[in-house]
Amino acid sequence: MSAEPIAFCPQTASATMLCRDCLALAAATGGACPRCGSPRTVVHPELVKLAIAHIDCDAFYAAIEKRDDLSLSDKPVIVGHAGGRGVVTTACYVARRYGPRSAMPMFRALQLCPDAVVIPPDIAKYKRVSRQIRAILETATPMIEPVSLDEAYLDLSDAIRLSDRPPAVLLAAVALDVEREVGITISIGLSCNKFLAKLASDLDKPRGFAVIGRAEAMDVLAPLPVGKILGVGAATGRKLDALGITTIAALRTVPEPDLVARFGKFGRSLARFARGEDERAVIAERAAKSVSAETTFARNLRHAGQLADVLRPLCDRVAGRLAHAGLAGRTVVLKLKTAEFQVISRQHRLADPTRRAEVILQTGLSLLAREADGRSFRLIGVGVTDLGPASLADPPDLFAALSR
Repeated sequence: MSAEPIAFCPQTASATMLCRDCLALAAATGGACPRCGSPRTVVHPELVKLAIAHIDCDAFYAAIEKRDDLSLSDKPVIVGHAGGRGVVTTACYVARRYGPRSAMPMFRALQLCPDAVVIPPDIAKYKRVSRQIRAILETATPMIEPVSLDEAYLDLSDAIRLSDRPPAVLLAAVALDVEREVGITISIGLSCNKFLAKLASDLDKPRGFAVIGRAEAMDVLAPLPVGKILGVGAATGRKLDALGITTIAALRTVPEPDLVARFGKFGRSLARFARGEDERAVIAERAAKSVSAETTFARNLRHAGQLADVLRPLCDRVAGRLAHAGLAGRTVVLKLKTAEFQVISRQHRLADPTRRAEVILQTGLSLLAREADGRSFRLIGVGVTDLGPASLADPPDLFAALSR
């Protein structure tokens, strides 16, 4: 994979560089990471401003089979049922060089790649791996919308994500964790909406990280075939082709009312996608079980006062997220990671649910006092669990009410 910025990415003096190996952010100067020397960098002017991501595992089923059988590492692998009317479920990147693709009839795939190793799919195993990846994604944000076992949308907006690190940094960290803990790779698309994020995740596979910002979205889309638009299948593609519309740029020349007249409600979506607009929110598959925030220190901290100073704004952030979601929590959880990467978690159950920053802070400080014994820490986090509606939070104290 090339380490050079994607061709459409405008390089300006204000662009930011992210190292995908050491996670350092720096002003873009071109070339390798100035901290660790890695060539795996992402450069973009809007890198730290964008918060909607699409995660796509690389040749998911085949990657898992290669992980589990190292003798397959350099061989063309096709996952699917051979014989009869079988089709390709996934082809690894080695096999794809010869032409096999997902959904292709198996007989055709084996004509193109006769040396391929065909493996029947093991859906139960793939589901287990998918759950592992989901658990890693949940360390970054609770707002995850699965599309399938191997892809999902993430919302890493300020009021939602679980760390004060920028979304791009969290995504690069997630990718590293998936490689280390699961043994496969993912590709990342980062943008301002779901449509563009999905498009970006296909630009730099495998093990990619591509960004499409608001500023260049129209230019990026213009030369692409209309089939790249979400929902444009074979039938719609033929209708557009009959009208002489084969690119997104050509689609933009058709007034929206005309598209609605020909394609109904989908005509409105066509017009908006052609302009890079997408108002669809990332919808979580299940309700959040906790609301939290954490930060990793630039250098390790050991003094209780320093740790307390960092804890205060994290409690404010948790309270803000609770308010945004209309939730309250009954159990406060303190998370610490030592310099040796040992994770410590302590919790305290409150008498009543809370959404107040000062309650979360006082409970967190009490938990911290037991752990801040001179050890060095590289991370601190705080959160609440046992979530419920905000209407149950922080009942007024009877004696305080009588004294007023």
